[in-house]
Amino acid sequence: MQQKDSWLLPDGIDEVLPEEAKHLESLRSKILGTFACWGYEFVIPPFIDYLDSLLTGSGHDLELQTFKLTDQISGEMLGIRADMTPQVARIDAHNINADWPTRLCYTGTVLHTKGDPLEKTRSPMQIGAELYGHAGKESDVEVISLMLEMLAITGLLDVHLDLGHVGIYRALSKQAGLNDAQEAELFDVLQRKARPELEELMAGYNIDAQFKTMFSKLPELNGGKDVIAKARAVLMTANAEVKQALADLEAIAEKLTSSFPSLPVSFDLAELRGYHYHTGIVFAAFVPSVGREIARGGRYDNIGAIFGRARPATGFSADLKVLAALGKVTFKIETRTLIFAPYLDDVTLSQKIRDLRAEGLAVVQQLPGQVVTAQNLKCTSVLEQDNQNWVVRPLASLE
Repeated sequence: MQQKDSWLLPDGIDEVLPEEAKHLESLRSKILGTFACWGYEFVIPPFIDYLDSLLTGSGHDLELQTFKLTDQISGEMLGIRADMTPQVARIDAHNINADWPTRLCYTGTVLHTKGDPLEKTRSPMQIGAELYGHAGKESDVEVISLMLEMLAITGLLDVHLDLGHVGIYRALSKQAGLNDAQEAELFDVLQRKARPELEELMAGYNIDAQFKTMFSKLPELNGGKDVIAKARAVLMTANAEVKQALADLEAIAEKLTSSFPSLPVSFDLAELRGYHYHTGIVFAAFVPSVGREIARGGRYDNIGAIFGRARPATGFSADLKVLAALGKVTFKIETRTLIFAPYLDDVTLSQKIRDLRAEGLAVVQQLPGQVVTAQNLKCTSVLEQDNQNWVVRPLASLE
């Protein structure tokens, strides 16, 4: 027996109706076209994959977000992708196997066991780009610039860029001699910006006082360009890795400011997004109307090691549905000609319809017994018989 509300969808799962789907597809096509102009080749990873592949590298942070099932053929554990980045890394490492930098882009639905606290959706449409095989900050600048171009295409205004570097916390933890448990505990407190807990932790850790001071000051190192100078003073006794990370952050920010003079750039040295897989710079784009990032990314070197090739990598991703919703006001969609054809058992009519469709025109044909007008179907033209020929006439000329 059919359930009463069988039309309802699971929480966080949505369907896209025609007008919104048209807008979404137009934006998807325009963004992918821009990626292609930058040399990024399109790939389509599978929707379902071996769990081990999905949870490698960046996937470890997504284990709780991944739907899992058993393959009835092999008996292996499979997962429905919650993030496409590990799959794209496998394509670069195992299938493309180039010795030079590889640029790949992708888009597709991913599935999460839990929805985002703000967006509520569990089925984002992820779109992104990845650059493999180059370890320099120049490739970080390229992918951030491409992300900003993507947001400009969407029509978003007042985009703000936030920069961080997980290498700073990683190097400080190693230099201070923190064990794995301490590093994880401190990471959690820093992510929650829990100042009182941070002070308690520092009081209980048996580490040099200089490191206690540096860890305690990390949450304060956020803001505009003066943060780098402040960080150099606070982290004066840190090792060369930390100082190099600060130099890279400053150089990247300067390059981006030169290319995008009106772009507001800020720093947050306690921001550790994706700490367990990112290895260097992390970045996120924000707009004032949304309380969370609308696009994010970072460097994640060596993710391909499990697939046989440890390659430097950097990239970004976003939810296409979020971008489409935010940019809908300024994004224009082309109106396509739609021709209405009557139902008639006529060879000449059938051939005319085939010819029009072959030319790329859209034709919708009436069905027997169907009471519907061309206007009902939002058609712009109709097929009418003129002597022995079928001709297309605009609806406006018939009114």
